[in-house]
Amino acid sequence: MSTPTGHKNEKLGEVVSTKMAKTIVVSVSRRVSHPLYRKIVSQRKKFYAHDEEETAKVGDLVRIEEHRPLSRLKRWTLKEVVRRAVQIDTKTGRVVEEETA
Repeated sequence: MSTPTGHKNEKLGEVVSTKMAKTIVVSVSRRVSHPLYRKIVSQRKKFYAHDEEETAKVGDLVRIEEHRPLSRLKRWTLKEVVRRAVQIDTKTGRVVEEETA
């Protein structure tokens, strides 16, 4: 039996939550035409994705990839962080500098 050679489905979205362990919630927006009125409307859908190293933060633009079911809701994994969001300290209102290792 041969292994499948096709590519997996990918989506680009913004991280809206990182409060669970090794899990991120990604909001994916798309613009579609309304079936009756033909107006372009934005639709959003949230996907739960597995983040093994917990590298993604809220506001980051990420690429997620289709995966086998990992739990009741998780069917996606984090492929890469496309663009980092600016992290702001809520107490002082200043930009938090990231440490480079």
